[in-house]
Amino acid sequence: MTTAAIIVAAGRGLRAGGGVPKQWRPLGGVPVAGRALAAFRAAGLGRLVLVHHPDDRAEAEAAAGDALLVAGGATRAESVRAALEALAGSGVERVLIHDAARPLVPPGLIARVLDALETHAAAAPGLPVTDALWRGREGLVEAAVDRGGLWAAQTPQGFRFDAILAAHRAHPGGAADDVEVARAAGIAVAIVPGAAENLKITLPEDFARAERLLGGPMDIRTGTGFDVHAFGPGDHVMLCGVAVPHGRGLVGHSDADVGMHALADAIYGALADGDIGRHFPPADPQWKGAASEIFLAHAAGRARDRGFRLANCDVTLVCEQPRIGPHAGAMRARLAAILGIEPGRVSVKATTSERLGFTGRGEGIAAMASATLVAP
Repeated sequence: MTTAAIIVAAGRGLRAGGGVPKQWRPLGGVPVAGRALAAFRAAGLGRLVLVHHPDDRAEAEAAAGDALLVAGGATRAESVRAALEALAGSGVERVLIHDAARPLVPPGLIARVLDALETHAAAAPGLPVTDALWRGREGLVEAAVDRGGLWAAQTPQGFRFDAILAAHRAHPGGAADDVEVARAAGIAVAIVPGAAENLKITLPEDFARAERLLGGPMDIRTGTGFDVHAFGPGDHVMLCGVAVPHGRGLVGHSDADVGMHALADAIYGALADGDIGRHFPPADPQWKGAASEIFLAHAAGRARDRGFRLANCDVTLVCEQPRIGPHAGAMRARLAAILGIEPGRVSVKATTSERLGFTGRGEGIAAMASATLVAP
């Protein structure tokens, strides 16, 4: 199913201090709304909408990246409806609606909501209320409140798109959240376990708590790789794990997958861990004709063992022939499977050298790659 995520950041949010709406204040060096968007990208969602106050267009553009920008309304419900209307007719089947003020939403929580949408029309995370509850009046306790069956609501709240759009169109307004809108339309909403770290930033002290949850500065490493293989006899070339039909093959000690070799070296480089030749010496006969996915999986495993995750990788193949475009999707999928990440974090593209040099003369193929590792 095609899924989009709406990040609602159209409020004023001045109670958190700082003189600007909280969604644009930095948290660990990144605007709060930008962190919320990044959480959904990290969960593999590529179709994102950022709803902003009309006065905050510049701040929204700075934080949005590739997210669609939509101007919000006077209330939260109006802002959500504006985003839903912007997505109407675009093929979206499921939608997650999330408050930008919850920038630390973990990927596992997003996954739980999406999993629940496989069997339910709507799902939302919540935490069971464990504290005693009072009803107060004029600063005094008026009565105790039974906490049985009570949940503290969180976001993202997920829905089948057509159902929640129809519910918002029919709702008179004033709802606290989208679950309230859904229930008014008779939509059953499944509860999934929330996460304590998915806090909502409301007051100044919430920024301090969020900073503590973020911990120290992230360790971000970037590496690059480059490889070349010459053409020789054969009827196909192995490129990024895909056998591409061609009138010649590539010559190498292994299967000569120039794309995988460059990417493996990029990961090793980010780790300051040598290169393929160090880990798999070409003089060792056991690697003759070996599948290059062995090398790439080893590099990815070394990164995981040291506590890093692969944030993204990019491979550029340089050749006149064969044509790469028809196979790029399969290459991305194959690399993602070997690396254990989402295809949305893998880029494969191609260029020619304008018939200059050895690649231009059709003597071989070159590949450049980059990889970014992040810890924790």
